[in-house]
Amino acid sequence: MTRLPPAPTDQYTALPDARLVTTRALLTARENLTDTINARAMMCIHGGAGFGKTVAVTSCLRELQTSEDIRRITFHARTTTRAVRHELHTALELPGQPPRYATEFDHLLKATLAAHPRTLVLDEAQWLSSDQLEYIRYLWDDPYTQLAVIFVGGEGCHATLRKEPMLSSRIFIWQRFTRLTTDEVLETIPLYHPIWADADPEDITYADSRAAHGNFRNWARLTAHTLTALNRTGRPRVDQEVLRWAFSRLGSGT
Repeated sequence: MTRLPPAPTDQYTALPDARLVTTRALLTARENLTDTINARAMMCIHGGAGFGKTVAVTSCLRELQTSEDIRRITFHARTTTRAVRHELHTALELPGQPPRYATEFDHLLKATLAAHPRTLVLDEAQWLSSDQLEYIRYLWDDPYTQLAVIFVGGEGCHATLRKEPMLSSRIFIWQRFTRLTTDEVLETIPLYHPIWADADPEDITYADSRAAHGNFRNWARLTAHTLTALNRTGRPRVDQEVLRWAFSRLGSGT
């Protein structure tokens, strides 16, 4: 994926009527991303799986996409510096075949990145090794490139970047995503999907303590199964019996 994905893909599951809720973390991310891009700097957004990092970054950057050239690369496994060069060639939509030699390739990438301002989003950045992180710093550090870099990754991302003093000393903003607190769950989840809008707050707290644990991805799965239960039973609203059936599908809360 080179450009930002369409908004309907933001949700973890294909869940009708699910909404993107503006949490405090998302508002902070919006400010941090804007400030980082304006400064042509680098930032790191990190946190546990399912805490909403990628959705927050994607939705915030989508608002800026009309005025900013944003390119995204997602890493799914350990890679090589050569592969990173090729990913950049694809993400930047450069014509022709990639150059064969590293020096020629680097010259092409730096010339392209110097042409106009761009933002590069590196998702699942914890998969990058020291050599690849140094290569990103090398491109960003060039006095002619006009590049903002957003590293997004899981719990290991912060530690991975911190091991590289040349890079970590240049990170403009660090932001850590955490689990929703109980108060945040009660504030956020009724806005997330209509089935929770009139749910008893005690049932929402019960669902969070038994299955969701302040994790947005868990809430998405739980909501999908709870909606299925309501549709099949014809019940008008969530109750703990419905929730226990949903828990059984998640392998939790029993």
